[in-house]
Amino acid sequence: MNRIAALCAALCILLTVSSAVAAEIKTAVLNIQDVLTKSSAGLAAKDKIEKRMQDLKASLDKDKNQLLAFQEEMKKKASVWSEDKKQEQLLEFQKKRRDLEAKQDNANLEMKNLQDRYLAPIMKELENIVREVAKSKGYSLVLPSNAVLYYDNSVDLTADVTKSLNAKLK
Repeated sequence: MNRIAALCAALCILLTVSSAVAAEIKTAVLNIQDVLTKSSAGLAAKDKIEKRMQDLKASLDKDKNQLLAFQEEMKKKASVWSEDKKQEQLLEFQKKRRDLEAKQDNANLEMKNLQDRYLAPIMKELENIVREVAKSKGYSLVLPSNAVLYYDNSVDLTADVTKSLNAKLK
């Protein structure tokens, strides 16, 4: 009986303390994706990344079309080729396919590096700005809006942070 009473007392104290702590935490949300897509720095980074992505895509599409054309040629001429010639062409096709896959992997790596290069400085500055805006508005916790099931628009810092980021990164 004493154990149950002690456990109930401890639980009541814990709930009282946690309620008091929770009452002191003022929470806001931020849509990071919106900040990146609507801020001038984010738009500039996006334009640079997309331009390079289009160039890479055009080059990869060209190589892919050449590989498909080579494959079609192999199908058409296979009946008149000797076994040695068929084997030689098959090896050539496999080599070209591996080269294309390697080029695709390199393009993916280049895109990741570009995103890191252009977005990392923005994200670093964004952290500082979020901290400043949150402190100035009295918030002690800022969560990404996509991780929250519900929030009132009055606690959304996205517009304020975007405005501050634009002013800071002119």
